[in-house]
Amino acid sequence: MSSDDDVREEKELDLSSSDVVTKYKDAAEIVNNALKLVVSLCKPKAKIVDICEKGDSFIREQTGNIYKNVKKKIERGVAFPTCLSVNNTVCHFSPLATDEAVLEENDMIKIDMGCHIDGFIAVVAHTHVIKDGPVTGRAADVLAAANTAAEVALRLVRPGKKNKDVTEAIQKVAAAYDCKIVEGVLSHQLKQFVIDGNKVVLSVSNSDTKVDDAEFEENEIYAIDIVTSTGEGKPKLLDEKQTTIYKRAVDKNYHLKMKASRFIFSEISQKFPIMPFTARALEEKRARLGLVECMNHELLQPYPVLHEKPGDLVAHLKFTVLLMPSGSQRVTSHPLQELQSTKSIEDDAEIKAWLALGTKTKKKGGGKKKKGKKGDAAEAEPMEEGLNDASKE
Repeated sequence: MSSDDDVREEKELDLSSSDVVTKYKDAAEIVNNALKLVVSLCKPKAKIVDICEKGDSFIREQTGNIYKNVKKKIERGVAFPTCLSVNNTVCHFSPLATDEAVLEENDMIKIDMGCHIDGFIAVVAHTHVIKDGPVTGRAADVLAAANTAAEVALRLVRPGKKNKDVTEAIQKVAAAYDCKIVEGVLSHQLKQFVIDGNKVVLSVSNSDTKVDDAEFEENEIYAIDIVTSTGEGKPKLLDEKQTTIYKRAVDKNYHLKMKASRFIFSEISQKFPIMPFTARALEEKRARLGLVECMNHELLQPYPVLHEKPGDLVAHLKFTVLLMPSGSQRVTSHPLQELQSTKSIEDDAEIKAWLALGTKTKKKGGGKKKKGKKGDAAEAEPMEEGLNDASKE
């Protein structure tokens, strides 16, 4: 293929193609509905693994119902397995079928999931507290911190801005709620079949973690990942056995010695060549044994289950944003419960200025207003007074 063809091929796969935009929005609609289902299932005594399974099944069913009659087969389905991480557990908890963990009243649950159509990925994370009435106290603070940080990030992830602008701003927001942004969380650019693109936004910049400076550009797509904690924001891996989500490391090869490992790796390569998957989906007896050798030779990238200290509360919000020529469109989200935060950002001029930014791009010649298409619902206007009265002060 000539370099001209390369350029043309590349051009067709970003948001300048209406077909690509449609696939992102279809994937977003499915994952938003899957999230709505999962939230409705989060009740006391509900088994976590059952809810995770139902979230994944919903995505598989819904994606299976579209693009059925196209000439060229279109890959579609789960882009990130459903995870339910409770209280001080930060992320990636999606247990095996034999796990008996259940939800309890007042649990703070981080739900994380993703869907793709033809490799165009929409991801979402949401935090829900199992209780009637408003969320109060430190639970409300940590959730309001995540929400306000997400709203600020939405307004700063725009063409011309830099990744470090977002990193600095979200830390400032979290501090206003006396919370911390959790370290080690990366917000990645999304591309076709790529859930962890090279352009990233760092949650916290420190000497351990450095990323390249990058500028956001029109027609890019990002998964903006905000995780806040009432603790130190330095999560730890407590037990490697809790890790159940992996992704094939496509650039690594090794001739596995054990038969069980070869069997499992062949199954992974056929069923999950690119997207993250859960070990629940593999033949479980062989999986445990085989995964160890695959991991030892770096054929798989693990998504470890991380924890803050017991008693700490962690909130997680993630949204997919399309940097369209008309402005930034957040296509994945879910409404929050009413929050009665103990903190207020009313007197913070800098945060209020960020929240006052719009998300539309001003075009010369006063562009016409188009009717909202599917998936436009979560678009943000300049934030009104009292913002997330979601966080009713």
